[in-house]
Amino acid sequence: MDCNGANQPLPSGTATSTTEKSNGDVPKRRSLRRVRSAPLAEFGPTDINGDAALPRSESIFGRLHQSFKKVAIFVMVYLGLGTICFYIIRNQIKGKKTNGILDAVYFCVVTMTTVGYRDLVPNSDLAKLLACAFVFTGMALVGLVLTKATDYLVEKQEAFVVKALHMHQEVGQLEILKEIKNNRMKYKFYTASILLVVLILTGTIFVSKVENLDLVDAFYCVCSTITTLGYGDKSFTTEGGRIFAVFWILAGTICLAQFFLYIAELNTENRQKQLVKWVLSRKMTNVDLETADLDDDRVVGVAEFVLFKLKEMGKVCQEDISLIMEEFEEQDVDQSRTLTASDIILAQSVETRRA
Repeated sequence: MDCNGANQPLPSGTATSTTEKSNGDVPKRRSLRRVRSAPLAEFGPTDINGDAALPRSESIFGRLHQSFKKVAIFVMVYLGLGTICFYIIRNQIKGKKTNGILDAVYFCVVTMTTVGYRDLVPNSDLAKLLACAFVFTGMALVGLVLTKATDYLVEKQEAFVVKALHMHQEVGQLEILKEIKNNRMKYKFYTASILLVVLILTGTIFVSKVENLDLVDAFYCVCSTITTLGYGDKSFTTEGGRIFAVFWILAGTICLAQFFLYIAELNTENRQKQLVKWVLSRKMTNVDLETADLDDDRVVGVAEFVLFKLKEMGKVCQEDISLIMEEFEEQDVDQSRTLTASDIILAQSVETRRA
């Protein structure tokens, strides 16, 4: 049986190592705890000093920052091509115009974010076809921006949010990193919420001052913009307003979309945590014992118990176990249900001969 092999190596390997050290139970528990804590290796000995925690966090952000720069290049290429195209056919676009190049950039951003104020609209077949092409490519690009740029900006602010929430407590860098890791989605949600409020307030005040709208109309314009509703009765009509809109519309619409995405992911994460808590607090029954007893020896070993609980939590399924066991059986050349250095060497030599 596939799962029969799955529950043998861990207990036997652990028992072997602990027997060599001591006959007591304490070393065995420490060995198991060491296995359980293995995923936290990123907070290893270098983090204990405190100084090494910051470079490690920066390396993660550095990798994300590289992809963010690629997305920025794509956005600039999109806006550059769109500006050139719509500037060339500016006479085939009707509506409230200010400056030729500015209107082209503004129209490109409004099309990309699907806001569609209707203050500038295509007025020829060529303009309509270009608008269709740019709206589809723009929506795809916005999706790319959502997964890269916003995550980058939000994660850059997570540490500040954690510090602000624990400002009356002495929290070190290691504690901040662990808190972010354990509640990453929650702090992403908090950060996106703060950014969204800042963008709404900034947009409302700016529109009120520059576009000469009262606060209600300014807030109404802001809300209809970031939700891409775009009624068109209130929009950016001045040069200053459209310069601001080019940057603010992109930031606002993306931030709102990411905000709702974080809500959905946070809800899913909370439900998963509740399921894990219920599984860990539920007592084993005779039926559970029979189900967890994979080798039918009327005894549930450590690995069998771990597999049973992981399957209950939905973190692993039988298909995953079967695939892992296939890999294990390929490596276990002597079929001893344990892996040793000789097994690895023999498996590599067999693969070499096959090649």
